[in-house]
Amino acid sequence: MAHNYKIAVYIGRFQPLHAGHLHVIEQGLQHADQVFVLVGSATGPRSHRNPFTFAERRSMIVDSIPAANRGRVKVVPLEDAAYNDSKWITQVQTLVERTAWQSGFTVMPDVALLGHRKDSTSYYLNMFPQWDSFEATNYHNISSTNIRNSYFSNIGHMWIKDADGHKEGDLPQDRVIPTPVKQFLDEFVDTQEYRDICAEYEFVRKYRASWDAAPYPVNLVCVDACVIKSGHVLLVERGALPGKGQLALPGGYLNVTERAVDGMIRELREETRLKVPEAVLRGSITRHEVFDDPNRSARGRVMTIGYLVDLGTGPLDKVRGSDDAAHAAWVPLADLRRDNMFEDHYSIIEYLVGM
Repeated sequence: MAHNYKIAVYIGRFQPLHAGHLHVIEQGLQHADQVFVLVGSATGPRSHRNPFTFAERRSMIVDSIPAANRGRVKVVPLEDAAYNDSKWITQVQTLVERTAWQSGFTVMPDVALLGHRKDSTSYYLNMFPQWDSFEATNYHNISSTNIRNSYFSNIGHMWIKDADGHKEGDLPQDRVIPTPVKQFLDEFVDTQEYRDICAEYEFVRKYRASWDAAPYPVNLVCVDACVIKSGHVLLVERGALPGKGQLALPGGYLNVTERAVDGMIRELREETRLKVPEAVLRGSITRHEVFDDPNRSARGRVMTIGYLVDLGTGPLDKVRGSDDAAHAAWVPLADLRRDNMFEDHYSIIEYLVGM
């Protein structure tokens, strides 16, 4: 069968892979010689929104594709670049070109971008005007979010056999999840990682439910301090859910009676016991930005104002964890990793510092 394209590109998080994703890949294989699957949010700590590692999702995808077509599908990790669309676009283009060279192409052929415009998260489909856009058809309105909600709210039970006979779209659940994915999910139930995510999901569910009586959609505002000195950034280890044990910028919710900069300094001192005089902290603020990705927090619509406080060079000031922080420490910027950072704090540091 002659194909219209040499390469089709499909970008998604696949948390987890479901029949709708496979339907898009199958459409890509009908129109292209090869399909490059770029798996977003490739690194980062496990959470309800991103519970599975890139390696786990790669296995889900590869194992669910018929053996005869596996050689035509390349699965590639794609990092997030929140608040920097240009960086993310460049990364996608570079990955596609590199994977094409590795697949034997000596000249970049025409490329088709696969996708389904389900909601506002699909805006990336307009970011690559040099590629043809191929609109994949919807498949039974399957939602990874609904699958995750069911999976992580049924701890200790056979989640796939819900007593209420839950259906995703108009398909029974045993047709929503490919067999290799279901096998993985059934085994993952017995892990500590699964129990940790269930506990966090239940915490977040109750937290969000506490706002149900509000007469209008709730928008919460936080402040975060990105304090740098001598190539280090000051971080805390979160002592409570959500994100217990993960590294984060010192910060928290803004009180209704204070200015944002005052709230930032208050949270910084409460969580790290940093002894630098307040006048020096205020005078060392070099920039501040609003970070407002709608999906940045599982707790709901939470925006934060991030402040870059540059203390220059010299010995690192003593700090210790206090209040909500289990520990506080100066971490070399070169040692930062996405996979142990809370929410979008890695991206905030990256943006403010210019990494």
